[in-house]
Amino acid sequence: MFESTPFWMWIAGFLLLLGPLITVHELGHYLVGRWFGVQAEAFSIGFGKELWGRTDRHGTRWKLSALPLGGYVQFKGDMNPASIPDAEAAAALDPAEREGAFQYAALWKRALIVFAGPATNLIVTLAIFAGFAMAFGKVEATNTIGGFAETSVAREAGLEVGDRIVAIDGEPTPTFQEIGSRVLMYPDEQVELTVERDGQQSVIPVTIASVVETDRFGNESRIGRLGVASGSPDVTPVGPLQSLSIAWDQTVGLVDMMVTGIVQILTGDRSVQELGGPIKIAKYSGEQLSLGWLAFANFAALISLNLAFINLLPIPALDGGHLAFYAAEAVRRKPVGPRGMEVAYRTGMALVLMLMLFVTINDLASLSLFG
Repeated sequence: MFESTPFWMWIAGFLLLLGPLITVHELGHYLVGRWFGVQAEAFSIGFGKELWGRTDRHGTRWKLSALPLGGYVQFKGDMNPASIPDAEAAAALDPAEREGAFQYAALWKRALIVFAGPATNLIVTLAIFAGFAMAFGKVEATNTIGGFAETSVAREAGLEVGDRIVAIDGEPTPTFQEIGSRVLMYPDEQVELTVERDGQQSVIPVTIASVVETDRFGNESRIGRLGVASGSPDVTPVGPLQSLSIAWDQTVGLVDMMVTGIVQILTGDRSVQELGGPIKIAKYSGEQLSLGWLAFANFAALISLNLAFINLLPIPALDGGHLAFYAAEAVRRKPVGPRGMEVAYRTGMALVLMLMLFVTINDLASLSLFG
């Protein structure tokens, strides 16, 4: 029997998760902008109608808006919250008025202001993972097989307890965690295991099993499994610097999994139903909150990394789209034409809205809340 999380906890988890993560993202833009002397006209958590707001002594309007699916900082000279340049308004500014306008800041300053948002989300992820490493130590299991699952493709291929899986497709796997990382995202793929037994190495072909795992809340995920278990892991205390190294390795591994997952969806190896939108985020955040603050913090690190990753995609209207235009400007030695830029940004915004609509409908369908 699966556990059911009350709906109010979905809402609480969603707000406790996205509220702080969106705030730190936008604060990254805002603080670096202030550092470079760019004036922020509005700082909003959420989109749409303003629910509450106040204007500070610098002229920035701080506000909470009705649709809690994001946020923005609108700098002086932006046409709208998506930071589309307003060429006509910018051209009409006299030299004194251009001071503090985002579009008149140096190219490298604009790039750093835009990059600062995703960077703060990345820092949050690293801080949480490093905190876990400091609190619980480095957990590491060897690549020696300590046992098998009831159904194991590795055992069927001839592996035995005590064997060491030293490489997969020629890539070294010195720890059990690296074996899992190499296998998890590749169900049904044939790989070659380099196995060491009694000092001798042999190469054994194995097709990774496709397993659908279900958690205590009934959420299903399709993953790859060899069906092997490690021996007892070693746990060693770590200091601040080593904890950051561990956090970085975890983060890089997660980004690799994200890229792999997107490629597999685009190539048809994974179902688009695995994509999640705001409703699934609310559901999962509520479930993780019900498991305690450690589980919730770990989930927050994952979502923070997702926010950084998505925002850095080179899609106009996202941070990555702005950075792509700045890269083009650096190469061309002049900005992209205002008409072309506006069309690109509006197209990018339409694509983002279409994707949001798709994943929301997908959420409703997969959670049996639609139709």
